[in-house]
Amino acid sequence: MTNNTPLLKSELTCPYCKYVKREIMPVDACQFYYECEGCKVLLRPRPGDCCVFCSFGSIKCPPVQMQACCPSSP
Repeated sequence: MTNNTPLLKSELTCPYCKYVKREIMPVDACQFYYECEGCKVLLRPRPGDCCVFCSFGSIKCPPVQMQACCPSSP
């Protein structure tokens, strides 16, 4: 990652079945929900995290990488 260029690929790991999927993260928003392709559980961010990438990804979401404020969760 260079100064203002966030990494966009993250590996999401399901905490229930351990299924791993590489995903491209949105640059301008946080993703609040993600359905695991392995067990079909709907993942939501852990308390204190802004999105599923911050909770279950190998890399934090772009807004956090850029130290920008994430939108508030629903």
